[in-house]
Amino acid sequence: MKTVVIIQARVGSSRLPGKALLDLAGQTVLGHTVMRALRIEGVDEVVVATTVEERDDAVVREAERLGVPCFRGSEHDVLSRYLGAARRHDADLIVRITSDCPLIDPVESAKVVRALVRGQEDPRPADYASNGLRRTYPRGLDTEAVTRDALERIYALETAPREREHVTLYINEHADDFRRISVENDEDHGDYRWTVDTPEDFQLVSEIWRRLAAEGPIIPTRSILALFAREPALKQINAHIEQKIP
Repeated sequence: MKTVVIIQARVGSSRLPGKALLDLAGQTVLGHTVMRALRIEGVDEVVVATTVEERDDAVVREAERLGVPCFRGSEHDVLSRYLGAARRHDADLIVRITSDCPLIDPVESAKVVRALVRGQEDPRPADYASNGLRRTYPRGLDTEAVTRDALERIYALETAPREREHVTLYINEHADDFRRISVENDEDHGDYRWTVDTPEDFQLVSEIWRRLAAEGPIIPTRSILALFAREPALKQINAHIEQKIP
């Protein structure tokens, strides 16, 4: 059973254009995300999935620089883009991460992968695992794992455009048709926002890196939480930002 991380990335973001290629502490946001994805235990390969639009040639070049393969597909039918990447790389299990998560934690992401792998052994095999079904992790550590079979089933349906733009939305809106596993943290830190979708988000993540650069290229979640305990005002930098998709 082959497990592949597929990181969706594109230049055309409405709230923070080019966010995946912004420089964050000497590395692109996408670079940080890829580097962390490569450290997830149980993963066989990491692939960047971008669009066929000319402006995303820059994402392809960045993937080449990072030494990971890149698949190009539809800009708005992201489900087809994911499935195309999964087919090309013979993935049985797909780990979905977005490129705006430069603080993704390989240790926490591995828990999601293990949950789905174990779920394959049950009498009714699991289709999907996520640490965002009940949010106890900071936003920005979001990890989903889904079987390729589940994506093939959704792709075969005449789903709404929004259910093709947001890869796993159909699974979560039709929960009775899929077996889902919720991966939850012992402590609830779901009110933190460490993703990069707006200028304020990027400011916060930059401040985290500036303060914790000595921790090394992969800052542990526990160190970031300790920083927020010492400097609670940091949370206010992007506290007013509303998430577009739950």
